[in-house]
Amino acid sequence: MAIRIAADAIALLGERIVLVDRKYGPQGLALPGGYLEEDESLEQTAVRELKEETGLDVVRKEQFRTYSAPGRDPRGPCVSTVFLCEVSGTPVAGDDAKGIRVIGLDEIDALKDELAFDHYEILCDAKGAIGKFLGTGEEDS
Repeated sequence: MAIRIAADAIALLGERIVLVDRKYGPQGLALPGGYLEEDESLEQTAVRELKEETGLDVVRKEQFRTYSAPGRDPRGPCVSTVFLCEVSGTPVAGDDAKGIRVIGLDEIDALKDELAFDHYEILCDAKGAIGKFLGTGEEDS
C-alpha cells in the first residue's frame, strides 16, 4: 500500500479557525488540506488546497508539525505536514467542502466528536503555537 503525503492548513481568519465540512468521506469537520501533487512543494499544496476548499488567500504561513501516526486517516497510510496560515477574504465552500465553519480556540473541545481524522489532536497541539504565530500569546512548552 502506498503512503500518501499531504498538507493541512490551520487557517486563521483573525483569531478564528476556518474548518471545512467535508463533502466526501470520511465525513466531518476538517482542516483544509489534501494530497501533494508531483509538481508542488508541501507549502504549495497547503496554499492550493486552502484556496480550493475555502476561497481564502494566504497572507503568511509557517510550518507547524508533521503527523504520521498509523490509522490517522481511515483511507490508508498518510503523512501530513500542517501549516499555520494567516488568511484573508471571505470563506466560501468549494471543491471538496460542502460547508464552512469558523470557530474560536475555545470551541475546539466541544467539536471533538465532529472533527475528522486526527484534526482534534492537531488543533489541541497547536493552541499555544497559534497564539505565538498571531502575537497574542506564548507558545506552550
